Amino acid sequence: MLIALNKPYGVHSKFTDEQGRPTLAKFGLPPRVYVAGRLDHDSEGLLLLTDDGKLNQRLTDPRWKAAKTYLVQVEGTAREDALDRLRRGVVLKDGPTLPAEVRAIEPPAWLWPRNPPVRFRKTVPDCWLELAIREGRNRQVRRMTASVGLPTLRLVRVAIGPYTIDGLAPGQWREVEPPS
Repeated sequence: MLIALNKPYGVHSKFTDEQGRPTLAKFGLPPRVYVAGRLDHDSEGLLLLTDDGKLNQRLTDPRWKAAKTYLVQVEGTAREDALDRLRRGVVLKDGPTLPAEVRAIEPPAWLWPRNPPVRFRKTVPDCWLELAIREGRNRQVRRMTASVGLPTLRLVRVAIGPYTIDGLAPGQWREVEPPS
């Protein structure tokens, strides 16, 4: 079984939390499914879950090289030189990243409001990027955008390979076909 879940902001990508923070347990998922990969509590969007250990290992193996696509609201204006640096790959404290596919986009009209909302500042512009990476380091997208002077304000994963959050509101899930 493979499940696509639209994880809301503020929910931890696990089923229990010793500190009582919101977890995946509240979404009525089938028993004995496990997260294939992670999404930070302050990020939103697509999580894949499975009850198949071999499938989980395959989905999280870097050799699968499935692109993870994000909509990223950043502070500042995305200049072409910053986007080119992301396209070439940037050097982070844990080494260089692979090149990202990135482009500036209009704010997505279909995107649900975040609760709590992103802090609005009249004197500081923001913009949206569509960014795809083929790695999965800890907080990688946030660290990449910060390294080019565009700190992330909101991060929504919309796709992992062929799987998307299309039609899923935050907290909703559906069963999907495993990769062949």
